[in-house]
Amino acid sequence: MEMTDLDPGSLEGLEGVGADLIRELADEVARGVAVASAVVVDTARSVPRRPGARMLVFRDGRIRGTVGGGEMEARVAAEAVESLADGRPRMLSYRLVQPDKGDPGVCGGDVSIFVEPHMPRPTLLIVGYGHVGRAVARLASWLDFRVLAWDDRDGLEAGDEGADEFFTGPVADLVTERSLDADTSVVLVTRNVDLDLVALTVLLPTGAGYIGVMGSDRRWNTVRSRLEDRGADPADLDRVNAPIGIEIGAETPAEIAVSIMAQVIAHRRG
Repeated sequence: MEMTDLDPGSLEGLEGVGADLIRELADEVARGVAVASAVVVDTARSVPRRPGARMLVFRDGRIRGTVGGGEMEARVAAEAVESLADGRPRMLSYRLVQPDKGDPGVCGGDVSIFVEPHMPRPTLLIVGYGHVGRAVARLASWLDFRVLAWDDRDGLEAGDEGADEFFTGPVADLVTERSLDADTSVVLVTRNVDLDLVALTVLLPTGAGYIGVMGSDRRWNTVRSRLEDRGADPADLDRVNAPIGIEIGAETPAEIAVSIMAQVIAHRRG
């Protein structure tokens, strides 16, 4: 689910460790990072933490805060990572009595923990901001994507074309400044092979969930061959969608944008 109910600017006045975690959660989601929250909601008898104890879990398993530590917390963190993968919340219940029978502790009580994934708006990075790139930006913005656009040419800017942010300069700087994870789709609609080579060299090693390249089969074969000569990982090359888009006989930039975004959405929906 998208985290639309927590605005970092609306959390003034909150105090304490729990409030700090809520702020961090809101800040991370606002900058495009998916985070799961785990909150102790009910307990009985002896347990390590009481209702309200909170923990944040990131896709890579990193945690902030604690719901009690030990084996129980490790199980909660693993479930939270799964919730970020499938987008579904879950209620977890544990007995902390008999480890020899599979319980994750010996405190003597019961605990219920609610795990909820907080997903940011999906991000679309458009590399190449010509006619097609702008058409993709407009359509992606209408589809509620967070749109980032890059071009190497001076004098271009996002304007009212749909991009939330516009970048120029080396693509490597963009990758360094932004986390491209499974919620990021990358669309390369550049004007030539050389730009594809430069961009893909830095984009392929990222965790972007989707990468598509515009152009003919011949153009992609040329790009792939040159990347292989440079030592690109064949597994990375295999995940590139090229030529980009679903075949609908598209001709105009707007029609090509529909073809591209249809494939992006299909990939995201599995």
